[in-house]
Amino acid sequence: MRPGLFVLVVGPSGAGKDTLLDGARAHAACAQRFHFARRVITRPAGSPGEDHDSQSEADFAQREEQGGFLITWRAHGLSYGLPSALRDVLDAGGHVLANGSRAVVAELARRVPHLVVVEVTAASEVLAQRIAGRGRESREQVLQRLARKADALPSTVHTLRVYNDGTPAEGVDAFVELLLGLCAPLTLRPLALLTQEPLCVVHADDFVEGGMLEVAAVHAGRCERLRVPVVVGTDGQWVPPGHIGLDARSAERLGAPAGAALLARSVAPARERDLLRKKIGGEALTEGEYRRLMREVVDGRFERTELAAFLVSATQSLSDGEVQSLARARAALAQTLSWDEPMVVDKHAIGGVPGSRITLIVVPIVAAFGLAMPKTSSRAITSAAGTADAMETLARVDLTAAEVAACVRSARACIAWNGRLNHSVLDDVMNAITRPLGLDSARWAVASILSKKKAAGATHVVVDLPCGPRTKLPTEAAAHELAHLFERTGRALGLEVRALVTDGSRPIGRGVGPALEVRDVLAILGGRADAAQDLRAKAALFASHILAWHPEVGSLAEGHKVAQDLLDSGAALQAFEAIIDAQGRRAEPVLPGSWTHEVLASHDGRVEAMDGWAIAGLARAAGAPTDLGAGVDLLCEVGQRVARDQPILRIHASSPQGRDAGQRAAEQMALANPAILIGSEEECLAP
Repeated sequence: MRPGLFVLVVGPSGAGKDTLLDGARAHAACAQRFHFARRVITRPAGSPGEDHDSQSEADFAQREEQGGFLITWRAHGLSYGLPSALRDVLDAGGHVLANGSRAVVAELARRVPHLVVVEVTAASEVLAQRIAGRGRESREQVLQRLARKADALPSTVHTLRVYNDGTPAEGVDAFVELLLGLCAPLTLRPLALLTQEPLCVVHADDFVEGGMLEVAAVHAGRCERLRVPVVVGTDGQWVPPGHIGLDARSAERLGAPAGAALLARSVAPARERDLLRKKIGGEALTEGEYRRLMREVVDGRFERTELAAFLVSATQSLSDGEVQSLARARAALAQTLSWDEPMVVDKHAIGGVPGSRITLIVVPIVAAFGLAMPKTSSRAITSAAGTADAMETLARVDLTAAEVAACVRSARACIAWNGRLNHSVLDDVMNAITRPLGLDSARWAVASILSKKKAAGATHVVVDLPCGPRTKLPTEAAAHELAHLFERTGRALGLEVRALVTDGSRPIGRGVGPALEVRDVLAILGGRADAAQDLRAKAALFASHILAWHPEVGSLAEGHKVAQDLLDSGAALQAFEAIIDAQGRRAEPVLPGSWTHEVLASHDGRVEAMDGWAIAGLARAAGAPTDLGAGVDLLCEVGQRVARDQPILRIHASSPQGRDAGQRAAEQMALANPAILIGSEEECLAP
């Protein structure tokens, strides 16, 4: 017999766990499906709060020593325990539902075969109202309680969330729906199917109502999940009871071997379609409505066509007030980090400028000054390198939240990949629709970006908005309008935000591609005379804006002086080396690829412009960013005179195949749209 699920309910004070558990206990289907664990507490019987088994501290300690508890913990001066007899329920295939502490999740996962954590949460203002309503604590004590940093839940545990900031009935309904959607553990059976769309097959005996399953597998030190449409079989032809069949691509994505035990839950149809239709009709939504709607999106309850219609409408009619409401709603849904720091700074760029790897210079400058800067960055999506790709040539970037905190303690900063820290399922869903449709999602992006900064614990954020013909902001007017929206939305979230419009008409620095861009960064930090001065100037500008926020600096001019001094003295380089060591230095750094091809000028003339988009395309053709050593070296500058057959670009790759692919791309590009435009009195090669 398969062991049952152990469902542990956790949540902060005021989240309403007891209310939800009482509601589930009164629900006939839940009461039939789950064994509700009764906690043992060293609190007198009849005390306010949950019904429990009371024991003295001495009796509790003796029982604990004799192995009478499955798990125990201490909180608020009391001892709590869950009886060891719960193992018998699990072994018999029963499902256990228990009220517990997040502090014991990791240990409990080692003691039970299949653990699911349900985190009950609510917006901070709702938590404050509920705690204050109890009348047991002063306002200061309430604020202190809310400010406490909760233990991070282990990444290896399947965790689900219930947002309980509406009415008690709404919270109970959502909680019961989640519980009844949980399937018994299912054994993975990969299917010999290469389908166009993801697909899973389960037996009717295991199926819970709903057209979509969320499947989770714990392996390689983390919990991987995916959502797949479900087909139900009755005759066992595809899968017998207790098994789940996955198409080949989904099974590979999940990463679990055949025979692995998977946890699954059915995702019911959306309950908030009226809000979706309201926005599609052009009406504005409130913060509360966006919060409800976004939860449904994250839970995968809407059809793709419905979301596409919603996003088309949102990109056309998202007011400033709605951007702020959306940002607050998204911040409330995110996993929040807190820091014991008076100021936590961050930087963001909307991208579009090849080689502009200023983050790897700004962060060490700021860290050398002493400010906390837990920087999380993305990998490249359509460009030749993202900040995380570049940093990965030197150090590990796949950090946990605990490792980020350790880096900040030891080195004052980090440059980590955000995919493991503040990765947004919501953005995955939205990007999959907005990118193919070519929707202008700039206003939506403001809410997304700043909500993540808020959730990451930042207090001060500087934003880079490159403006140019091939960037996301083609005109200065559009860039300045977005800058003002960033700053207004930041104030609405309680953040200090400074958005700077910068020149995005040409690449920054000399290298385009992870290792080449890091080469440029190290030249600047090392004070080399031949370092790219445009890259240094832009990095110093952004660092000066961050430093100016500190009371000891106080002005942009003084911030610029401090930034230059930290670069010239070598302090920024020392800070960078400390960050690399804190994150985990590579045994050998990734260097620019040794397989090269030089692109030559077709005639005498002057370099009139550089098409950054085309240059990034060459780098990607050579293998960047997957090949960290691939990329393009710029061997000339705008305004420089060049002679016929003079090298103007050098393509790097880590293999002859990559070099040849880059060469072919350069030859094709020269016929249709030269990467670098060279004009002369006789002719001008224009795209």
